[in-house]
Amino acid sequence: MNATGIALSVMVAGYAAGAFLAALAPSQRAARLITALGALVGGSGGLAAALIVFATRSPYDIAFPNLVAAAGGVVLRLDLLGALFLALVAAVSLPAAVYGVTYTAAYEGRRSLRVFGLMFNGFLLGMCLVPCAGNVFTFLLAWEFMAVTSYFLVMTESEHPETRRAGLWYAAMTHFGFVLLVPMFLLMAPGADRTSFADLRAGAALLPAAVRSGVFVLALVAFGSKAGIVPLHVWLPRAHPAAPAHVSALMSGVMIKLGVYGLLRVAVDFLGTGPAWWGGLVLLAGSASALGGVLYALAENDLKRLLAYSSVENIGVIFLGIGAGLVLQSYGLHALALVGFGAALLHSVNHACFKALLFLATGNVDHQAHTRNMEQMGGLIKGMPQTATLFLIGSAAAAALPPLNGFASEWMVFQALLSGAQIPRPEVAIGAPLAVGVLALTSGLAAACFVKAFGISFLAMPRSEGAAHATESHWSTRAVMGVLAAGCVLLGLAAPRAFGGMSRILVSLSPGMSVAPAPTTAGVWLLSPYGIAQVSPLLMASLLMSVIVVVAAVMRVRGLELRRADTWGCGRIRQTPRMEYTSSAFAEPLRRIFAELYRPAEDLSVSVHAESPYFVRSITYTSQVVPWIEKAFYDPVIRGTRALATHVRRLQAGSVHVYLLYITGALFVALAVAWWFE
Repeated sequence: MNATGIALSVMVAGYAAGAFLAALAPSQRAARLITALGALVGGSGGLAAALIVFATRSPYDIAFPNLVAAAGGVVLRLDLLGALFLALVAAVSLPAAVYGVTYTAAYEGRRSLRVFGLMFNGFLLGMCLVPCAGNVFTFLLAWEFMAVTSYFLVMTESEHPETRRAGLWYAAMTHFGFVLLVPMFLLMAPGADRTSFADLRAGAALLPAAVRSGVFVLALVAFGSKAGIVPLHVWLPRAHPAAPAHVSALMSGVMIKLGVYGLLRVAVDFLGTGPAWWGGLVLLAGSASALGGVLYALAENDLKRLLAYSSVENIGVIFLGIGAGLVLQSYGLHALALVGFGAALLHSVNHACFKALLFLATGNVDHQAHTRNMEQMGGLIKGMPQTATLFLIGSAAAAALPPLNGFASEWMVFQALLSGAQIPRPEVAIGAPLAVGVLALTSGLAAACFVKAFGISFLAMPRSEGAAHATESHWSTRAVMGVLAAGCVLLGLAAPRAFGGMSRILVSLSPGMSVAPAPTTAGVWLLSPYGIAQVSPLLMASLLMSVIVVVAAVMRVRGLELRRADTWGCGRIRQTPRMEYTSSAFAEPLRRIFAELYRPAEDLSVSVHAESPYFVRSITYTSQVVPWIEKAFYDPVIRGTRALATHVRRLQAGSVHVYLLYITGALFVALAVAWWFE
């Protein structure tokens, strides 16, 4: 066993020990500490294994054929693509584990932290094994293990009805995707005993075009449901707010990226080049997710639901990069396709960093202000200045402001979409500019969304007692958030080198992808294909710092006097929280513009004095946005399922004789089907 194998063994042992020892812990406090220790050991082992594969550029293979031999045994294979996503899971799990020690202290005495520790480490182990899987059985086992353990984590506060509903939606959607994965893998497998990924790669090359397309569509829907693309996203805005903050950070930051991993593994590694409509379908899904996610994020008042919808938007951006790569690859433009796929991988890493930071900061706010409703926040920067600063960094990265990491990857997605001009086809000439327009609109709306998230929550005056008395959380939570904030800065400044690493990963999957021309200044410039455009996050940061230093020096030399005064109150004697912008008021102009999409349920009630209807006591206006996608796609399914269940219930007669008759009839049907297909 080489160094990679030892590191993977440490990973599995750390997570397994953390899970089982936490379940047997003598006290709740011991369970919290053991949970974190196991996650730290397991995450360190996983990160070390990924870094070794990156350094050696040599895949690691190991098989345990005697473990469930009938299903092909357990096979692990860690190549460069798998190592990237393993590193992503492990790197985010480390700060999340430390954060959880303090965060879960509030659960002591209310619920079992032993079960939580068991499920938390199991969840991390399942996520780490997904990119390490080397055959169908291992992948499906890890995928289902990840889904089941994360379900129990979502149900941590199961005493709340909304949490139970969130768990039901999550379980339904994740198993819907699992059901589609099985036929997808079976179509690619050359035989029942040939289910390794190498066999699938060889079998996919021999499939007819129609079957290859069927495999691709199954992969897009199955992995898209885990990633959260529209309209399969309905579980995200329910499950993420229900889960504890550090679990939400893991689910939004890394778990949904495993859907991206699965799609890239099947579409790029197994299937290779396909028809252009594959990419067009992914572009359509990405456009709907990016625009729909950010619009519903803007309408949200719940801070965690806002971040969940923002994850839908960012998954849409990632799918735009993948779709551009598939289209360009289908026309033989491999160097340009590399830009799209590389941008998708880079944005996956960047989103994991800033979204984990934002969810952890929101957890601090929730614990200290005792609310997730932005209408009841305000002024938090006074009592929580460090959390506010870290949230601001994450918000700027999510809004793709240079020189932070979100800017670099979105800029590369733009360049990949603009590369469609190289294809002289009318459908591409129409589709590519539309996708560019959607991404541009999404970027602008995302900036407005995070101006709202930060401004309404942290600035102005407190709008509740909880916000007025909020103070900083434990120093350890701020320390791990600082690590993630530093990652947002470093990934932005080192974006050219990071993108070069993504290119090498993709070339290892598909050697036909030629690397685009090297930049003239290595590590400084991000270049569009063939050097048409270029940008340097490092130089932009240097210019920004220079301006700040010059302004500070001028103010110091000239001795500018700072004068503090109350904000003008339009003639009132003093300001009150009622004079501030609320979350709803901030988003109201955009809600009016996109009213046909939101279709809000509005109610206006006016209370007047009993003596005269001309004297108004109060005016109350309420508006509730219920996503029409759920009404259009899921309400008919739910109604149909309930109607079917009502009819099927009649079969439950309570008679053993009737049940035996059912079994006999089912056996005859199965024999008839087997005889027919002989």
